[in-house]
Amino acid sequence: MYDKRILKSEQFEVPVINVGNLSVGGTGKTPQIEYLIRLLQKNYKIAVISRGYKRKTKGFIVADESSTPETIGDEPYQIFHKFDPIIVAVGEDRVKAIRKVLAKFHPDVILLDDAFQHRRVQAGLNLLLTPYQTPFFNDFVLPAGNLREGRKNAKRADLVVVTKSSNELTDHQRDLYRKKIHLYTDAPVFFSHIVYDDKIYNNKSIFLLHELTSYEVLLVTGIANPHPLYSFLSEKNINFDSLKFGDHHYFSKEDVKHIKKVFEKINNEKKIILTTEKDFVRLHRHFEKDLYYLPIQTEIFENEVFNNKILDYVSNKK
Repeated sequence: MYDKRILKSEQFEVPVINVGNLSVGGTGKTPQIEYLIRLLQKNYKIAVISRGYKRKTKGFIVADESSTPETIGDEPYQIFHKFDPIIVAVGEDRVKAIRKVLAKFHPDVILLDDAFQHRRVQAGLNLLLTPYQTPFFNDFVLPAGNLREGRKNAKRADLVVVTKSSNELTDHQRDLYRKKIHLYTDAPVFFSHIVYDDKIYNNKSIFLLHELTSYEVLLVTGIANPHPLYSFLSEKNINFDSLKFGDHHYFSKEDVKHIKKVFEKINNEKKIILTTEKDFVRLHRHFEKDLYYLPIQTEIFENEVFNNKILDYVSNKK
């Protein structure tokens, strides 16, 4: 109905960049949002608007110091506390959320998290993310596959980012991917990969990652695909046992008790619980010590070309 213009999409005068995907989770939207924040925040006032997936509230909420992962969602909470100053808001109705943010805060740029299917908003720039190992062009619509909508809808993308790719990809491998993606969209295609920090953190202390080779590590994850993290830790010769929970998992009291019980059974004085950054925001209040997180960032090949496309859009729209 949106394609036939029976239902209308709303445009806004400020630059609106939408970061989304065709599949159900696990494409790296949050690291991509953070990449855009780092790129733009020096010169622009930024607002990030999200649905606030799996939060325990409803309606429009602006993040503040009283916010928790339960009230605004784990990823908005992470972004709000990671970047200062920044406006973070959640709301199921993105049109209403954008209007309220514009009226109250007057941002220069709005970043929409996971709104590729939110057709009521016509973003000025649509970034479509697809993971290298499970690209949309090899996938199918639920329940046969993992797609929210058909492959042909990639045509709405203005830029495509193939996420979680290897930093050792050859030009030939990239060209093959581009050809397959260009069967569905003419948008420029970029490749990104995950870069892990060389340190782990909690609210009180920092460890060098290589120090973990002498530790027994309990790895706790609540992300869609923890296997790249498993591979990374193994490559670093870090011994770990893993407890895997579902994506955006809400850690109950029973879950926390189970994690602590498993940790207590590790027969080594040098032991640690390691988790992801977005899991840390949901878990840290249950652990006075022993719990650390490993940050990640996304890096884009041909980043100058990519960055210029983003910056040109924002400056021209302004």
